[in-house]
Amino acid sequence: MADYIWQYLDFLGVAVFALTGGLVAARLKLDLIAFLFFCSFTGMGGGTLRDLLLGVPIFWVENEAYLIVCACVTVFMWFGAHIVEAFDKPLRWLDAVGLSAYSVMGAAKALSVGDHFFVAILMGVATATFGGIIRDVVASQPSALIQRDVYLAAAFAGACLYTVIDALTGASNIASLVALSAALFLRGGAIMMDWKLPVYTPRRK
Repeated sequence: MADYIWQYLDFLGVAVFALTGGLVAARLKLDLIAFLFFCSFTGMGGGTLRDLLLGVPIFWVENEAYLIVCACVTVFMWFGAHIVEAFDKPLRWLDAVGLSAYSVMGAAKALSVGDHFFVAILMGVATATFGGIIRDVVASQPSALIQRDVYLAAAFAGACLYTVIDALTGASNIASLVALSAALFLRGGAIMMDWKLPVYTPRRK
């Protein structure tokens, strides 16, 4: 896939996650600076963890455009959070789009620096979920990680599918489309139809 397409996909992931951070800040009735922090660490938290673990330059330090994206989202949410709130389940759907995009981005970046199959999958999951984890912890609300519906599994499926298809075909554009669609399908099913995976139940002695 052309580099510019990856760049736009990365901007999309940051912007969508930043929107969810701004929505939480609006619900908590915070000030503008708090909005900026919520948008920034939600939008860039997963990618920051990814780059730190991969030992590569942190993406927003090298390219300030990501900071500008978060700042623009902050202004939009400061004036328009009520518009976003008018849609049904806006936070969960925005988070689903970001989760899907970043599960692909994280895996792709790990592969691009020469890391192996399992590392790429882990980086996809971490990139897709860590920003939302920080958001939920700071806002003192239940983390999506401990919800019983499909969340981590969607990120895992997206990262895994991208890694496998890219390895087998070398067609990163096809791998991205399939993986992103699959992750969004699974997460969307959880939102709309309450899909859940089987959970652990204690065994009787």
